[in-house]
Amino acid sequence: RSYGRVIPSRVRGTRQLAIPQPLGPVVALTPWNFPALLPARKIAPALAAGCSIILKPSEETPVSALLLAQALADAGLPAGVLNMVMGVPSEISSYLIKSPIIRKVTFTGSTAVGRELANMASVGPKPCTLELGGHAPVLIFDDADLDSAVEGLVDAIWFNQGQVCCAGSRLLVQEGVAERFHTKLKRRMDSLRMGDPLDKCIDVGAIVDPVQLAAITALVDGCTEGHIYRAATPVPAGCYYPPTLITGLSAASPLMQEEIFGPVLVSMTFRTPSEAVELAN
Repeated sequence: RSYGRVIPSRVRGTRQLAIPQPLGPVVALTPWNFPALLPARKIAPALAAGCSIILKPSEETPVSALLLAQALADAGLPAGVLNMVMGVPSEISSYLIKSPIIRKVTFTGSTAVGRELANMASVGPKPCTLELGGHAPVLIFDDADLDSAVEGLVDAIWFNQGQVCCAGSRLLVQEGVAERFHTKLKRRMDSLRMGDPLDKCIDVGAIVDPVQLAAITALVDGCTEGHIYRAATPVPAGCYYPPTLITGLSAASPLMQEEIFGPVLVSMTFRTPSEAVELAN
Protein backbone atom coordinates (compact mmCIF):
# COMPACT_ATOMS: atom_id res chain seq x y z
CA ARG A 1 0.00 0.00 0.00
CA SER A 2 1.46 3.31 -1.07
CA TYR A 3 0.44 5.48 1.85
CA GLY A 4 1.07 9.23 1.59
CA ARG A 5 2.47 11.50 4.26
CA VAL A 6 1.54 14.84 5.75
CA ILE A 7 4.21 17.55 5.49
CA PRO A 8 4.10 20.42 8.01
CA SER A 9 3.12 23.60 6.19
CA ARG A 10 4.75 27.01 6.56
CA VAL A 11 1.36 28.62 5.84
CA ARG A 12 -1.16 28.59 8.70
CA GLY A 13 -4.45 26.87 7.95
CA THR A 14 -3.14 24.75 5.08
CA ARG A 15 -2.25 21.07 4.86
CA GLN A 16 0.29 19.54 2.49
CA LEU A 17 0.07 15.92 1.38
CA ALA A 18 2.60 13.84 -0.56
CA ILE A 19 0.91 10.90 -2.28
CA PRO A 20 2.99 8.42 -4.30
CA GLN A 21 1.66 7.72 -7.78
CA PRO A 22 2.87 5.37 -10.55
CA LEU A 23 5.85 6.86 -12.35
CA GLY A 24 5.05 5.25 -15.69
CA PRO A 25 6.46 2.55 -17.97
CA VAL A 26 9.62 0.87 -16.70
CA VAL A 27 12.34 -0.80 -18.77
CA ALA A 28 14.14 -3.65 -16.98
CA LEU A 29 17.31 -5.38 -18.17
CA THR A 30 18.45 -8.59 -16.45
CA PRO A 31 21.53 -10.87 -16.67
CA TRP A 32 21.89 -14.62 -16.98
CA ASN A 33 23.18 -15.65 -13.56
CA PHE A 34 19.77 -15.65 -11.78
CA PRO A 35 17.40 -15.98 -14.76
CA ALA A 36 14.14 -16.26 -12.78
CA LEU A 37 14.94 -14.41 -9.56
CA LEU A 38 16.20 -11.16 -11.09
CA PRO A 39 13.30 -10.68 -13.53
CA ALA A 40 10.91 -11.38 -10.63
CA ARG A 41 12.66 -8.77 -8.46
CA LYS A 42 12.10 -6.15 -11.16
CA ILE A 43 8.61 -7.14 -12.28
CA ALA A 44 7.06 -7.33 -8.82
CA PRO A 45 7.95 -3.79 -7.59
CA ALA A 46 6.87 -2.24 -10.90
CA LEU A 47 3.49 -3.94 -10.79
CA ALA A 48 3.06 -3.19 -7.09
CA ALA A 49 3.68 0.51 -7.79
CA GLY A 50 1.14 0.48 -10.61
CA CYS A 51 3.63 0.70 -13.46
CA SER A 52 3.74 -1.28 -16.67
CA ILE A 53 7.10 -2.83 -17.53
CA ILE A 54 9.13 -3.93 -20.53
CA LEU A 55 11.60 -6.67 -19.63
CA LYS A 56 14.61 -7.68 -21.69
CA PRO A 57 16.02 -10.88 -20.18
CA SER A 58 19.49 -12.13 -20.95
CA GLU A 59 19.89 -13.62 -24.39
CA GLU A 60 21.75 -16.55 -22.76
CA THR A 61 18.86 -17.54 -20.47
CA PRO A 62 15.53 -16.28 -21.83
CA VAL A 63 13.32 -19.30 -21.11
CA SER A 64 13.04 -18.75 -17.34
CA ALA A 65 11.73 -15.22 -17.87
CA LEU A 66 9.32 -16.40 -20.57
CA LEU A 67 7.88 -19.03 -18.25
CA LEU A 68 7.55 -16.43 -15.49
CA ALA A 69 5.67 -14.12 -17.88
CA GLN A 70 3.42 -17.00 -18.94
CA ALA A 71 2.66 -17.78 -15.30
CA LEU A 72 1.65 -14.14 -14.71
CA ALA A 73 -0.55 -14.18 -17.80
CA ASP A 74 -2.18 -17.40 -16.63
CA ALA A 75 -2.79 -15.78 -13.23
CA GLY A 76 -4.75 -12.98 -14.90
CA LEU A 77 -2.27 -10.16 -15.39
CA PRO A 78 -3.85 -7.88 -18.04
CA ALA A 79 -2.28 -7.89 -21.49
CA GLY A 80 0.24 -5.10 -22.05
CA VAL A 81 1.16 -4.64 -18.38
CA LEU A 82 4.17 -6.94 -18.62
CA ASN A 83 5.93 -6.93 -21.99
CA MET A 84 9.02 -8.85 -23.04
CA VAL A 85 11.46 -8.19 -25.86
CA MET A 86 14.57 -10.07 -27.03
CA GLY A 87 17.35 -9.38 -29.47
CA VAL A 88 20.62 -7.46 -29.65
CA PRO A 89 21.09 -5.94 -26.14
CA SER A 90 22.70 -2.66 -27.23
CA GLU A 91 20.01 -1.96 -29.85
CA ILE A 92 17.14 -2.74 -27.49
CA SER A 93 18.50 -0.79 -24.51
CA SER A 94 19.35 2.25 -26.63
CA TYR A 95 15.92 2.35 -28.28
CA LEU A 96 13.93 1.84 -25.08
CA ILE A 97 15.90 4.11 -22.74
CA LYS A 98 15.86 6.99 -25.23
CA SER A 99 12.11 6.63 -25.81
CA PRO A 100 10.04 9.44 -24.23
CA ILE A 101 7.50 6.81 -23.20
CA ILE A 102 9.89 5.12 -20.76
CA ARG A 103 10.00 6.83 -17.35
CA LYS A 104 12.28 4.55 -15.33
CA VAL A 105 15.27 2.26 -15.98
CA THR A 106 16.43 -0.69 -13.86
CA PHE A 107 19.46 -2.82 -14.72
CA THR A 108 21.45 -5.64 -13.17
CA GLY A 109 24.76 -6.48 -14.85
CA SER A 110 28.31 -5.34 -15.39
CA THR A 111 29.66 -2.00 -14.22
CA ALA A 112 30.83 -1.07 -17.72
CA VAL A 113 27.38 -1.56 -19.26
CA GLY A 114 25.73 0.12 -16.26
CA ARG A 115 27.74 3.29 -16.87
CA GLU A 116 26.58 3.39 -20.50
CA LEU A 117 22.93 2.92 -19.53
CA ALA A 118 23.18 5.57 -16.80
CA ASN A 119 24.56 8.02 -19.34
CA MET A 120 21.65 7.30 -21.70
CA ALA A 121 19.12 7.68 -18.88
CA SER A 122 20.67 10.98 -17.78
CA VAL A 123 19.65 12.63 -21.05
CA GLY A 124 15.97 12.30 -20.05
CA PRO A 125 16.72 12.63 -17.23
CA LYS A 126 15.15 9.38 -16.00
CA PRO A 127 15.67 7.68 -12.64
CA CYS A 128 17.99 4.71 -13.01
CA THR A 129 18.42 1.87 -10.52
CA LEU A 130 21.64 -0.07 -11.07
CA GLU A 131 22.88 -3.30 -9.47
CA LEU A 132 26.39 -3.66 -10.89
CA GLY A 133 29.51 -5.79 -10.56
CA GLY A 134 31.48 -6.30 -7.38
CA HIS A 135 34.68 -7.77 -5.96
CA ALA A 136 33.69 -8.11 -2.33
CA PRO A 137 36.31 -8.57 0.40
CA VAL A 138 36.24 -11.25 3.10
CA LEU A 139 38.39 -10.33 6.12
CA ILE A 140 39.92 -13.01 8.38
CA PHE A 141 41.49 -11.76 11.61
CA ASP A 142 43.89 -13.52 13.98
CA ASP A 143 41.10 -14.30 16.48
CA ALA A 144 38.73 -15.83 13.92
CA ASP A 145 37.17 -19.28 14.20
CA LEU A 146 39.06 -20.57 11.19
CA ASP A 147 36.94 -23.66 10.56
CA SER A 148 33.74 -21.63 10.58
CA ALA A 149 35.38 -18.97 8.39
CA VAL A 150 36.38 -21.59 5.81
CA GLU A 151 32.78 -22.81 5.51
CA GLY A 152 31.47 -19.27 5.18
CA LEU A 153 34.05 -18.50 2.52
CA VAL A 154 33.19 -21.63 0.52
CA ASP A 155 29.58 -20.45 0.38
CA ALA A 156 30.62 -16.88 -0.45
CA ILE A 157 32.84 -17.64 -3.46
CA TRP A 158 31.87 -21.01 -4.91
CA PHE A 159 28.11 -20.51 -4.73
CA ASN A 160 26.84 -20.44 -8.35
CA GLN A 161 30.48 -20.99 -9.41
CA GLY A 162 31.36 -17.46 -8.30
CA GLN A 163 29.08 -16.02 -10.98
CA VAL A 164 27.51 -13.62 -8.50
CA CYS A 165 28.02 -9.85 -8.23
CA CYS A 166 28.21 -10.07 -4.42
CA ALA A 167 30.57 -13.08 -4.33
CA GLY A 168 33.24 -12.88 -1.62
CA SER A 169 35.99 -13.01 -4.22
CA ARG A 170 38.78 -11.10 -2.40
CA LEU A 171 40.29 -12.78 0.66
CA LEU A 172 42.23 -10.61 3.13
CA VAL A 173 43.92 -12.64 5.91
CA GLN A 174 45.84 -11.35 8.90
CA GLU A 175 49.46 -12.51 8.75
CA GLY A 176 49.35 -14.46 12.02
CA VAL A 177 46.83 -17.02 10.72
CA ALA A 178 47.36 -16.78 6.96
CA GLU A 179 49.32 -20.01 6.52
CA ARG A 180 46.99 -22.07 8.72
CA PHE A 181 43.89 -20.62 7.11
CA HIS A 182 45.09 -21.20 3.55
CA THR A 183 45.98 -24.81 4.45
CA LYS A 184 42.49 -25.46 5.85
CA LEU A 185 40.91 -23.75 2.86
CA LYS A 186 42.85 -25.84 0.34
CA ARG A 187 41.86 -29.02 2.15
CA ARG A 188 38.21 -27.96 1.98
CA MET A 189 38.54 -27.05 -1.71
CA ASP A 190 39.80 -30.55 -2.48
CA SER A 191 36.58 -32.01 -1.04
CA LEU A 192 34.31 -29.98 -3.36
CA ARG A 193 32.58 -32.12 -6.00
CA MET A 194 32.08 -30.84 -9.55
CA GLY A 195 29.40 -31.91 -12.00
CA ASP A 196 25.73 -31.58 -12.91
CA PRO A 197 24.12 -29.28 -10.30
CA LEU A 198 20.82 -31.18 -10.63
CA ASP A 199 22.67 -33.91 -8.70
CA LYS A 200 22.25 -33.01 -5.02
CA CYS A 201 25.69 -34.43 -4.23
CA ILE A 202 27.41 -31.80 -6.40
CA ASP A 203 28.94 -28.64 -4.90
CA VAL A 204 30.22 -26.81 -8.01
CA GLY A 205 28.48 -26.75 -11.39
CA ALA A 206 29.36 -25.46 -14.83
CA ILE A 207 30.28 -21.99 -16.08
CA VAL A 208 27.39 -20.45 -18.04
CA ASP A 209 28.99 -20.70 -21.52
CA PRO A 210 32.33 -20.98 -23.38
CA VAL A 211 32.66 -17.20 -23.61
CA GLN A 212 32.60 -16.77 -19.83
CA LEU A 213 34.89 -19.77 -19.38
CA ALA A 214 37.42 -18.18 -21.76
CA ALA A 215 37.22 -14.85 -19.89
CA ILE A 216 37.94 -16.52 -16.53
CA THR A 217 40.79 -18.56 -18.02
CA ALA A 218 42.37 -15.48 -19.61
CA LEU A 219 42.30 -13.51 -16.36
CA VAL A 220 43.94 -16.31 -14.37
CA ASP A 221 46.46 -17.28 -17.07
CA GLY A 222 47.46 -13.64 -17.37
CA CYS A 223 48.45 -13.46 -13.70
CA THR A 224 52.18 -12.80 -13.36
CA GLU A 225 52.44 -12.95 -9.56
CA GLY A 226 51.29 -15.05 -6.64
CA HIS A 227 50.76 -18.79 -6.32
CA ILE A 228 47.86 -20.59 -8.04
CA TYR A 229 46.24 -23.56 -6.31
CA ARG A 230 43.52 -25.52 -8.09
CA ALA A 231 41.32 -27.96 -6.22
CA ALA A 232 42.21 -31.63 -6.66
CA THR A 233 38.59 -32.51 -7.48
CA PRO A 234 38.11 -34.15 -10.92
CA VAL A 235 37.02 -31.63 -13.57
CA PRO A 236 34.30 -32.91 -15.92
CA ALA A 237 34.42 -32.30 -19.66
CA GLY A 238 32.59 -29.16 -20.80
CA CYS A 239 32.32 -25.61 -19.43
CA TYR A 240 33.86 -26.33 -16.05
CA TYR A 241 36.56 -24.42 -14.18
CA PRO A 242 38.03 -25.90 -10.99
CA PRO A 243 37.78 -24.02 -7.68
CA THR A 244 40.95 -21.95 -7.61
CA LEU A 245 42.84 -20.02 -4.92
CA ILE A 246 45.54 -17.48 -5.80
CA THR A 247 47.66 -16.32 -2.85
CA GLY A 248 50.50 -13.85 -2.43
CA LEU A 249 49.00 -11.14 -4.61
CA SER A 250 49.64 -7.42 -4.23
CA ALA A 251 46.85 -4.85 -3.95
CA ALA A 252 47.74 -3.57 -7.43
CA SER A 253 47.32 -6.96 -9.09
CA PRO A 254 44.64 -6.94 -11.83
CA LEU A 255 43.06 -9.96 -10.15
CA MET A 256 42.59 -7.92 -6.97
CA GLN A 257 41.16 -5.01 -8.96
CA GLU A 258 38.91 -6.67 -11.55
CA GLU A 259 35.77 -8.75 -11.05
CA ILE A 260 36.52 -12.33 -12.15
CA PHE A 261 32.95 -13.69 -12.06
CA GLY A 262 34.09 -17.26 -11.71
CA PRO A 263 35.13 -19.84 -9.07
CA VAL A 264 38.41 -18.03 -8.40
CA LEU A 265 39.38 -16.64 -4.99
CA VAL A 266 42.27 -14.16 -4.79
CA SER A 267 44.09 -13.54 -1.52
CA MET A 268 46.58 -11.26 0.20
CA THR A 269 47.64 -10.68 3.79
CA PHE A 270 47.47 -7.69 6.11
CA ARG A 271 49.07 -6.75 9.44
CA THR A 272 46.65 -4.44 11.25
CA PRO A 273 42.88 -3.93 11.24
CA SER A 274 43.30 -0.41 9.83
CA GLU A 275 45.34 -1.80 6.93
CA ALA A 276 42.61 -4.41 6.33
CA VAL A 277 39.92 -1.71 6.11
CA GLU A 278 42.06 0.31 3.71
CA LEU A 279 42.62 -2.72 1.46
CA ALA A 280 38.95 -3.70 1.60
CA ASN A 281 37.89 -0.24 0.49
